[in-house]
Amino acid sequence: MGDDSEWMKLPIDQKCEHKVWKARLNGYEEALKLFQRIEDEKSPEWGKYLGLIKKFVTESNAVAQLKGLEAALAFVENAHVAGKTTGEVVSGVVTKVFNQPKARAKELGADICLMYIEIEKAEVVQDELLKGLDNKNPKIVVACIETLRRALSEFGSKIVTLKPVVKVLPKQFESREKAVRDEAKLLAVEIYKWIRDALRPPLQNINSVQLKELEEEWVKLPSGPPKQSRFLRSQQDLKAKFEQQQAQGGDQSDGDEEEGAAPAVDPYELLEAVEILSKMPKDFYEKIEAKKWQERKEALEALEVLTKNPKIENGDYGDLVRALKKVVGKDANVMLVSLAAKCLAGLATGLRKKFGTYAGHVVPTILEKFKEKKPQVVQALQEAIDAIFLTTTLQNLSEDILAVMDNKNPSIKQQASLFLARSFKHCTQSTLPKSVLKPLCAALIKQVNDSAPEVRDAAFEALGTAMKVVGEKAVNPFLADLDKLKLDKIKECADKVELSGGKKGGGGGGDKKPAAKAPPPSEAPPRTSAPPKKAPSAAASKPSAGPSKKGKPASAAGGKAKKASDSKEVAESELSPEVCEDLAAGVLPASCLQQLDSANWKERLASMEEFQKAVETMDQTQMPCQALVRMLAKKPGWKETNFQVMQMKLHIVALVAQRGQFSKTSASVVLDGLVDKVGDVKCGGNAKAALTAIGEACSLPWTAEQVVSMAFAQKNPKNQAETLNWLSNAMKEFGFTGINVKAFINNVKTALAATNPAVRTAAITLLGVMFLYMGAPLRMFFEDEKPALLAQIDAEFEKMQGQSPPAPSRFTKKAAAAADDGDEGEEQEEDAGGQDIMDLLPRTDISDKITSDLVSKIGDKNWKIRKEGLDEVASIISEAKFITANVGELPMALKGRLSDSNKILVQQTLSILQQLATAMGPGLKQHVKALGIPVITVLGDSKPNVRAAALTTLQAWVEQTGMKEWLEGEDLSEELKRENPFLRQEVLGWLSEKLPTLRTVPGDLMLCVPQLYTCLEDRNGDVRKKAQDVLPTFMMHLGYDKMSKATGKLKPASKDQVMSMLEKARAVMPAKPAAPAKAGGGKESGRAASASRSQAANDDSVDGKAETKKVRGGGAAAKKGPAGKKPAAKGLKDDEDKSGPIFILIPNAKEQRIKEEKQLKILKWNFITPRDEYVEQLKTQMSTCFAKWLTDELFHFDFQRHVKAIGVMMERLESESEATISCLDLILKWFTLRFFDTNTTVLMKVLEYLKLLFSMLNREDYHLTEYEATSFVPYLILKVGESKDVVRKDVRAILTMLCKVYPASKVFPFLMEGTKSKNSKQRAECLEELGCLIEGYGMNVCQPTPAKSLKDIAVHIGDRDTSVRNAALNTVVAVYNVCGDQVYKLIGNLSEKDMSMLEERIKRSAKKTPAAPAKQSAPERTQKEHPTNPNATFLRKPAQEDPNKLKIMYRTYRIAARQNAHHGESSHPSIPKQFQLDLDMIERDHGRVSELPDLVQHQLDELLEPITIPEPKMRSVSPHFDDLHNSTASTINFVISQVASGDINTSIQALAQIDEVLRQEDKAEVMSGHIDQFLIATFMQLRLIYNTHMADERLDKKDIFKLYSCIIGNMLSLFSMESLARDASMGVLKDMMHGLITLMLDGRVEDIEDGQQLIRSVNLLVVRVLEKSDQTNIISALLVLLQDSLVTTAGSPMFSELVMKCLWRMIRFLPETINTINLDRILLDVHNFMKVFPKEKLKQLKSDVPHRTLKTLLHTLCKLTGAKILDHLSMIENRNESELEAYLRRTVKHSGNLSGVKSDRGNEKTGLHPDDRMSKAKVSDILSEIFKKIGSKENTKEGLTELYEYKQKYSDADVEPFLKNTSQFFQSYVERGLRMIESEREGKTRIQTSAVIPQHSLDSGLSSNNEELKPAVYYERLKILRQRQGLENTTRVRGSGGDGEPQQRPPISSLLSSKPSVASSTDMLQSKLSQLKESRELYRQEHNSHSPTHGRSASPAANLDDLKKRLERIKSKQQ
Repeated sequence: MGDDSEWMKLPIDQKCEHKVWKARLNGYEEALKLFQRIEDEKSPEWGKYLGLIKKFVTESNAVAQLKGLEAALAFVENAHVAGKTTGEVVSGVVTKVFNQPKARAKELGADICLMYIEIEKAEVVQDELLKGLDNKNPKIVVACIETLRRALSEFGSKIVTLKPVVKVLPKQFESREKAVRDEAKLLAVEIYKWIRDALRPPLQNINSVQLKELEEEWVKLPSGPPKQSRFLRSQQDLKAKFEQQQAQGGDQSDGDEEEGAAPAVDPYELLEAVEILSKMPKDFYEKIEAKKWQERKEALEALEVLTKNPKIENGDYGDLVRALKKVVGKDANVMLVSLAAKCLAGLATGLRKKFGTYAGHVVPTILEKFKEKKPQVVQALQEAIDAIFLTTTLQNLSEDILAVMDNKNPSIKQQASLFLARSFKHCTQSTLPKSVLKPLCAALIKQVNDSAPEVRDAAFEALGTAMKVVGEKAVNPFLADLDKLKLDKIKECADKVELSGGKKGGGGGGDKKPAAKAPPPSEAPPRTSAPPKKAPSAAASKPSAGPSKKGKPASAAGGKAKKASDSKEVAESELSPEVCEDLAAGVLPASCLQQLDSANWKERLASMEEFQKAVETMDQTQMPCQALVRMLAKKPGWKETNFQVMQMKLHIVALVAQRGQFSKTSASVVLDGLVDKVGDVKCGGNAKAALTAIGEACSLPWTAEQVVSMAFAQKNPKNQAETLNWLSNAMKEFGFTGINVKAFINNVKTALAATNPAVRTAAITLLGVMFLYMGAPLRMFFEDEKPALLAQIDAEFEKMQGQSPPAPSRFTKKAAAAADDGDEGEEQEEDAGGQDIMDLLPRTDISDKITSDLVSKIGDKNWKIRKEGLDEVASIISEAKFITANVGELPMALKGRLSDSNKILVQQTLSILQQLATAMGPGLKQHVKALGIPVITVLGDSKPNVRAAALTTLQAWVEQTGMKEWLEGEDLSEELKRENPFLRQEVLGWLSEKLPTLRTVPGDLMLCVPQLYTCLEDRNGDVRKKAQDVLPTFMMHLGYDKMSKATGKLKPASKDQVMSMLEKARAVMPAKPAAPAKAGGGKESGRAASASRSQAANDDSVDGKAETKKVRGGGAAAKKGPAGKKPAAKGLKDDEDKSGPIFILIPNAKEQRIKEEKQLKILKWNFITPRDEYVEQLKTQMSTCFAKWLTDELFHFDFQRHVKAIGVMMERLESESEATISCLDLILKWFTLRFFDTNTTVLMKVLEYLKLLFSMLNREDYHLTEYEATSFVPYLILKVGESKDVVRKDVRAILTMLCKVYPASKVFPFLMEGTKSKNSKQRAECLEELGCLIEGYGMNVCQPTPAKSLKDIAVHIGDRDTSVRNAALNTVVAVYNVCGDQVYKLIGNLSEKDMSMLEERIKRSAKKTPAAPAKQSAPERTQKEHPTNPNATFLRKPAQEDPNKLKIMYRTYRIAARQNAHHGESSHPSIPKQFQLDLDMIERDHGRVSELPDLVQHQLDELLEPITIPEPKMRSVSPHFDDLHNSTASTINFVISQVASGDINTSIQALAQIDEVLRQEDKAEVMSGHIDQFLIATFMQLRLIYNTHMADERLDKKDIFKLYSCIIGNMLSLFSMESLARDASMGVLKDMMHGLITLMLDGRVEDIEDGQQLIRSVNLLVVRVLEKSDQTNIISALLVLLQDSLVTTAGSPMFSELVMKCLWRMIRFLPETINTINLDRILLDVHNFMKVFPKEKLKQLKSDVPHRTLKTLLHTLCKLTGAKILDHLSMIENRNESELEAYLRRTVKHSGNLSGVKSDRGNEKTGLHPDDRMSKAKVSDILSEIFKKIGSKENTKEGLTELYEYKQKYSDADVEPFLKNTSQFFQSYVERGLRMIESEREGKTRIQTSAVIPQHSLDSGLSSNNEELKPAVYYERLKILRQRQGLENTTRVRGSGGDGEPQQRPPISSLLSSKPSVASSTDMLQSKLSQLKESRELYRQEHNSHSPTHGRSASPAANLDDLKKRLERIKSKQQ
């Protein structure tokens, strides 16, 4: 028991894992109780057991296992997290539970599996159970089958996927184990319950005995479908329903449940696809062409066996189908024809939808072959065509069927009709739309009247089936012309039809039979004249069955009323004159009737008046219209001679037509008379009014057709002209709906050829109106006319161009009435309407030209022959212009070329397909599968131009076909399955553009969703982005629920990601496009649907103008979008909108756009030609801040809209200036797009606006941001090369204005880029503009440096183009005028020819202008150069500040920095022309000199001011100062945070404020505690400058220099105060030293003007930092920095060297500082260093200096502290392992032994042993390097120092060989330098060395004893120099301030209000003073050293005199 007590105390989860089985058993029991007790399914307690549940079920002890299984079941049932364990637990159940002998264990195992299914893990469970079927243990197999059976029985076939189960079932029947076979049988019976006969095919190959047994079992099963009895957690609603039924007895709701419970399973889905192409006989294609029929039969029989496979693998069956088609069509042996037909049927059945691609090629051949009489052939062909129909849609086949309906052979007609009848049975109302049914019904109606009875019967059957499917109501309008007998026959057929899906379609029609009865025969004659396709014209057909007659406005909608009116109509059509008189007598006064034919005109007139009154008062429903009009036509009728009577008569006709139920029969009575009077001068108006009224009553299309044919049957030209004029007007009033253009075209052509000009004019006017609705296709009808006439027509069309059709103002009364019937087919009708015009065009059948030779050419192996074939096809199509859909073998041939290896041929094929789209029009639909889908495949091509061509082709096709065909079937999803990123992003992009425009989509779109989800996680970023873009549009059509359900099959990680994207997409899901409005409450079927074809997608955006030329540009939406809108109302709305603001001011919108572009969220505005995605992006951005109507105008296809929009923008420019500025970036971007248009009108308008815009910006003091400039200026510069002078002139004017709102120095690089253009005009203009900039702004504008710019400009002097050469010469001359002969240096080497041209030009210019006067005064110039803030959006110049403030501040800083650097590094005056150039420039450039006097005097005084603490009046304190002084730390924190700002000006201002504090000791203390913070901000700014600003070409380098100067000045102030300097921590110092050393090594700094000066200042700062910082911190920082620099090999070796120099310097300070430093910390850092770099590794480095540095440091420390140093290793862990300790012990011991030996003094200094000396070769190398440094300008001081140290170390080193070959001067210089260093090191003198060459080594600015020289010394020396040179201002003598005086720098803000400075004047003066001082020193040194005078020693004195004179000259000029 003792053992038991141990585990009894353990927690439950530990018991479950215990090694003692009893403990585990106990654990399982307790776990079971716990699981049943926990109520919260998400309790954290469950998580403890996640990893244990598998162990529960795989328990080895049988007793414990039972409990474990019970606990596991409870866990799965109750725990939310149980799903995570599914795989491992079910796998454990299968392997370790199902093999147990105990039934209870198996039962529990199965229960666990089912419970997992209940918690939505069916797939995983099923997979594991199916894996179990492969187990060798039959017990496990039996249990798995049994569990599967239970799962299916309880959860049903919706949850348990049957396909994989059925797949493995046959194998189980073959098992040796009877138990397995029996269980398999039970499973088969269970499956049969759910899917019935779908199970038979997969089991057809099992043992026949077993099959028989199964059949017997199946028969016993109940016929009703089974029901799901157990439900998933997500199906609780179903569960509740189910339980309720059970409670009520269960059977009453069987009906409703039926569909939901047992979804029909397609046996096809359960089958495995078989690949047959590879199994075909190798010689199949040879045999099928063989001459012997037996061989052909063999080939077909072999194929037939393969095609009997019920499911066939997809592949390329094109060749096979072609071969079979040939046999069916051309083989003489009928047996082979039926064999081939069977093969086709087999292929179609096996491939299903995948065969749809080939359907269009085969169906015409099969239909033609129905001429065969033999039943077996006919039957085989029927089977084939029926199987093929199921693979495609009726819409795709309708063209082919209609083509054979007129065939002479009755068998073909009969079989085509029977095929239609069979096909209709498979259709539903939605798959048989009116657009398809209409032409088929028209053809079938013809066959109803056929002479052959079998043809008639077949047609009746087809029409009956159609009626059954879509209902009588939908079919009756097409049957209006049939008599009652035939109609009854059709209805009889309809009643007999048994539809495959029950009798769904018939119910609706049946109810309304009375309404559909007896359409009037009176309507037949006019209709039959129309061509079959148009049979019932659109307007007449839309009102369903009855309303084609008396169209009662109110009552026609009701069925009974319709019926009444129908019977009346029939009677009316039969009216005889007598009946008419009787009817008329009933409603008219007797006197009226008597006087109608009176001989006296007055009586006739009185009769007419009575007649009119009677009609006006008559009840509309009782009005006998036919009788009344027949009375009017009674003698004299239309021959009436009195015009007054005639006018009344015509007016009455109009009244009757308006007020009564006026039929076409009535109209026929009067039309002839009306047409006869249309041309009459007096009665014409009334006649036209009557015609219009009849148009309203009987529809305009019918009336117009009758009227025009009557007019042209007469010979009266007046009538003809007026009829056409009436029709023109009527079209505008009624719209174009249903107009049968073909009916007029011949008459119009007759009119055009008429001799009477009035008729011709009227015809041309009519064509103009038709053009409004039809657009460009109308012209096709008249291309054969004479050129003169065609020119007139074109002129008329041109007039109409850009206008939109007016809104219809009149409507057919019947259409208004019918609208209430809610015609379902209306949508399709409208869609088709848009294409009616295309249908009217005369089309050519080119199939006979597509010969087999041509097809074989296209497929030839030689690409040249393939190309010839394609060329032929292109020419065939272009000759034919418009072609029928029948193009023979062409589609398959072209499909092959789309995958051609030769990309040129692929592109040619694509262009042919575009041609085909235009030529074929709507007929293209049937080729979508065969040819359209392969175009999508081409979108995956790697070449962008091929993809672009494919996309264009795709757009052209979609425009003709609509999107439906593309989305049907699996083709699109198959394409998306291809893992090609190009294809995916193009297709998704295309879908995101097209889907939002569709109102409905086929359900097959769902097939694309899994691929879409894959794309959302694609590796390619573009694919992911496009997938995210298209997601909302998919959701718009499919709905969120379907989309989220589809994520079920994804992996959990993917599912979460996709679901979050779906949520986001749900938020931005667009609304579905609204159905076209039925205007006027449905009184019109929309504005002519056909008209929309000629309109762009956004055609009613502004004022509804139609865009007729660019039909294709409108996209697919153009066909549908605006069709039914009501433009009149829209127009009003727009006018209201336009009064509002055109720009919307959104705060921070521009900053957001800048930010998005920086973060690459949107495309950067940078392109060679604008691509669609840029235009779309801009449109999207503009939509938020531009008025909608303006955006629509700006992105319209019509340039006139652009001009109009720019006009509006001009008008609003002043009133909306603020908003214009807020949208400025977008406005400028839109204008860049216009620069790529070719239309000059737009361009001139654009430039006009830009001039006004830039004037406004200048007035508003706005400065362009970088973002705006870079996205606009480069494109403006493109236009400077325009061929038209007027454009170039405007662009130059804009460039001039641009410089007022954007710095000229930043415009300069854009112009430089423009000079690289291929366009010579552009090069020349850019060069001219550069010249103007240099003249206007001086050399400062030349970016990046004058030298580089001028070299690039000078290249153009040798250009081929004269204008470019001249421009380049003029620009260089402009430079010459500014800086004289210096120009020759700046332009670099030119060829002789170019140089002579330049010199000649300069001479000529010199004669003209002796010196170019400065273009503007300094203030103006500096204002132009005023620095701008690149990040600000609204930049205004601060009103209170002088624009030059920052310039001066920056100058001040430079002077201050130079004073701090003690001028110690100025160069020797003998260096040729180092600073003389500036002097030359000053002397010559009077314009500049005039600006100098005050500044020079001011700066000199500043320099020589007495060093006292300045009084407040000496500087203007910045406005922030008082706040700073009085404020808390938060103010300082804020200012310091601004130091690190990305904006240069902000940073400078912040630094200025901090500087004010630092320079006053009493106030400097407020910085205490903020030092680290300030230094971090500073080195962050240094890093920003280094990484970002310096790399930014657009930034003015002077601004950067100014910032550097401010930073260094501030730091110098800070590090001059030891109390503050010591606050800097080690990490911060390390980063700061890193920043400063990086800056010293930045080569780019040296390129800036005064860069050397800056580097010297940094040098000085570094020395300050080393001296003043906390010594421990700085040494630690340097050690860590050295370690980092050595570890990163990528860095510059110079960096490490400089760090080591700093360390050497610190080593020199050690004797003074040893007592203040924390040795423990330093030794820890050294220890860490040695861990990274052990001695061996250190020696392997290229340089030995790091090794020496470290040794020197340690040696010095040992020397200073002795053995005590070993006590300072406390911070090192494991010190015994430390290499440092060993080394220190050695060193201490060694220095003790050798301390008295003098000979080793040299070694002792450096801590080096004698054996460390180097070989002679190495010595020679080192010395060579040192002398190289001495001889170079920059490194001379460094070289001398190194030489001195080297000589100290190696006293025996011989330097003579290196000096021997040098000049005497150089030798004496070296000796003098060494002496100076020696004296400096020994501390004898405080005078620094002066070198001939300028240096910037770290030691410059240092004096002996490591103290810096005090400013007073320099001031003293400078004063002496000034006195000697005659420059001393004697009134300002200063006393010596003494060494101890603190140095004062001029405050930053003290100069903020001083006078504007001039570039480099201060610097020049500083340079001169430095030179004077240096030359003086040198002179004194040479004099003292008594060196022999050699050639150059006299130069200093000479230079001094020269300098003196020149300075005097400058001063005198200035005064």
